Amino acid sequence: MSKPDLLTRGGTALALYTVDDRGALPRLGGELDEALTRHGAVLVRGLGLATADDFGQAVRVFGEPATSYRGGNTPRSTVATGVFTSTEYPARYPISQHNELSYAPRWPERLYFCCLVPAETGGATPVCDGRALLADLDPAVRERFTARGVEYRQHLHGGYGFGKSWQDTFETTDRAAVEEFLLGADAEFAWTADDDLRITQRRPATRAHPRTGEQVWFNQADQWHVSNLPGDEAALLVDAVGGEDNLPHNARYGDGSALTAADLAAVRDAARAHTLAVPWRSGDLLIVDNMLVLHGREPYTGDRRVLVGMI
Repeated sequence: MSKPDLLTRGGTALALYTVDDRGALPRLGGELDEALTRHGAVLVRGLGLATADDFGQAVRVFGEPATSYRGGNTPRSTVATGVFTSTEYPARYPISQHNELSYAPRWPERLYFCCLVPAETGGATPVCDGRALLADLDPAVRERFTARGVEYRQHLHGGYGFGKSWQDTFETTDRAAVEEFLLGADAEFAWTADDDLRITQRRPATRAHPRTGEQVWFNQADQWHVSNLPGDEAALLVDAVGGEDNLPHNARYGDGSALTAADLAAVRDAARAHTLAVPWRSGDLLIVDNMLVLHGREPYTGDRRVLVGMI
C-alpha cells in the first residue's frame, strides 16, 4: 500500500489513498484512523465499489451505520440498511459547506460517501476544515457566534407545503412520538391549527472535538438562513409562505436576534477560502470526520449517484 498523497487548499487537507482492491480497506486500520483525526478527511480510491451493497459492506468495516435519518432536515431516501442517497437537491444548485446534523442533540461522528456514477460535469463533494474556518473569521464575528450560538427555526407542514413535512422528517404520523423526540432534543415546539409544526432549537456555534480537544466551527447557520437561497428565490419564498416565520427553515443568533448580512458573508468567505474539491471517480470512498470537516456539493450535469452512510 502506497503512502497517501496529501491534497490541500488553504487550511484544508485531504489524505488520498490509492489501493488495488476492496480487501485493502480493513488493512488501512489505525493508519486511516490517524489520518482522519489529523486531517479530518480521507479519500480511498481503487476499491471498486459498484453497488449500494458494496458500499454498505465497506462502511461496516468501521462499525454499524445509522439506519434512520429521523429528525434530519435534508431530503434523502433510504437505499439499503444504513445506506442513504446524498442530499436530493436540484443538480443546478450548489449545497453549501456544513456539518451534518449540527442542529440536532446528536450527530454522526463520521460520514462515508461513495460515488457509483460520477457526474458528467461538476458534482464533487468539497470539504472544508472547520478549524481553519473558525481561525479565519474576524475576531468580532467569531465572538458573536461563540457567545450567542445559533437558533434554528423550522416550520414543517402537515402534508401540503414547501419543504419536508413533519411526518417525513420524523418518520411517523404519530404526534405523541414526535413530541417525545423533540422533548428529548431540548427543543421548543408548537402545533398550528393547520397541523403544521413549528420548532426552535438553540445550539452552540462551536464545539470542542472529543478526540483532539480543538475548538471547531460546528453549525449550519449560514446554510439554514434564508439568504442561502440562490438569486431572488429568498424573497419569492418569503412572500409565498407569508413571512419569515413560516419558512421551512431559517436561522438566527442564539439570543433570537437576526443574523447580519455582514457576518453571514464573513462565514461564507472563510468557508470558500478553505474549500477543497476533488472530482469523483467511480468506486471512490470519501470519509469525513463530521466535527473537524464540513462538506457540501458542487452543482452538476448528467447522471450522478453518490450514496452516504453515517456512524
